[in-house]
Formats: sequence, C-alpha cells, structure tokens
Amino acid sequence: MHGHKFEVTCTDGGWVPKGARWPETTVDMAIGQMRAFEFIADNPGDWAFHCHKSHHVMNAMGHDIPTMIGVDHRGIAEKIIKLVPDYMVMGERGMADMGEMEMPIPDNTLPMMSGTGPFGPIEMGGMFTVVKIREGLAAGDYKDLGWYKHPAGTVAYEWTGAEPAAQRLAVGSAAPKAGQELRARKPTGHGGH
Repeated sequence: MHGHKFEVTCTDGGWVPKGARWPETTVDMAIGQMRAFEFIADNPGDWAFHCHKSHHVMNAMGHDIPTMIGVDHRGIAEKIIKLVPDYMVMGERGMADMGEMEMPIPDNTLPMMSGTGPFGPIEMGGMFTVVKIREGLAAGDYKDLGWYKHPAGTVAYEWTGAEPAAQRLAVGSAAPKAGQELRARKPTGHGGH
C-alpha cells in the first residue's frame, strides 16, 4: 500500500489482538496466505495497492521469463514473424504496451492488464488496484472520485528553458589565507561517539 503505513490486524490464524499488532509498509505472503491490515487514510491521493511478486506484477499470473526491458528485438523479431506470423515482442519497454492492446479475453475473466491513469497507462497488470483517498468523504460513499487533482506546483514536468549555470565554489575560496598556519590534529580515540 503506497503512501501509508499500516498495522497487520489479521493472519491465517485469525484476528491479531490490538497489543500484538505490528506496523508495516509492505507484507510478504506465501501462496494461499492472507493478511488484513488497517490504516488511517490521512494522505489524499491515488495510491497503488499491489503485489510485489514478479509473476503477479507482469501480467495475469503468467510470465515466467526474464525481463526484456531495453533489449533490441528488431532483427530476431523479423525472423520469428516469418515462422510465426502472429508473434509479437513483449516487454521491451515494460508491460504498458501490452495493456494498451486490449486483446480479447474470455467472458468469465476480468481484465488484468488494462487501465489508463492521468499520466498514461497504468502499467502494473495483475494484482493491482488504485486506492483513492480524499478529504471530506462521507462514510459509505463509494462513488467514483475521478483522478486526484494535485495541488499547484506538485506535479513534475519537463523543463524546456535554458539550463541554469552550474554552481561551483570559487577557486581558492576554501584555501587558507597566505601566511596562515594550518593546524591538523590527529584523532586519538572514539570520544564523543
């Protein structure tokens, strides 16, 4: 759960008494396990809530291949397409390309690699959702809140102006004045630690 700390309140063994709960920012779970946690929704925004397991992150519980990000497939892909006409390279720029394709899926399957946010595709398919936190919501209000409206000046943007001059110390500014004696004292112990 990005943007918040939380307390683990339940495990496979049941509810954890208040005095035994522990604070976390991420929880590791094995296959078939469950955890429940509670957090105070006091940091407005659209926050990612997702699984860190690579086979959950890459797609709908599938890919068992090494990462291909940054690999130039052009030569080999052309050769493969001659043998397998429907072949397509996956993951050379991350998985957003796959999410944008909107390939057909069975009727009884939820899409796991789709979604577009305010800054483009939401690339992390699989075990992922967006938790929308806003100030002033009424209890039980489940309407779609739309995307978070960032306060002015808080969203990064590409700088297109002139590059600012590098700030450097003036030559000689840290040097001692002419004729000034330097006194260096070698440390003698660990006092003060």
